[in-house]
Amino acid sequence: MYKRTGKGKRRPYKREYQLQLQRGEHEDRMERQRARRELDKTAKESGGDRNKNGKADKREGKDVSHKRMLSKGGTNADGYKIESKSKNRSRNGKSPKKRTTRKA
Repeated sequence: MYKRTGKGKRRPYKREYQLQLQRGEHEDRMERQRARRELDKTAKESGGDRNKNGKADKREGKDVSHKRMLSKGGTNADGYKIESKSKNRSRNGKSPKKRTTRKA
């Protein structure tokens, strides 16, 4: 059950999983997985998977971004969209800044 890490220590997978369950990370991961599967399913039905690898063509190389972060209490019901990895991961829970125009 243990895997040796680089320094000869063993990695406690069972303990890591139990900690994930305690912190609620497991439920968030399942929610993300359901969102990805839903996008892939709709793409498959509408012909949006031309290379037939199981992923929606528009999703390849991108993240499924939730409108309200799962860590902040969001769900799939709040909505999700496809977004580039860098854009999705750079937000860190901050709402996008509103652009203001300067007067000359």
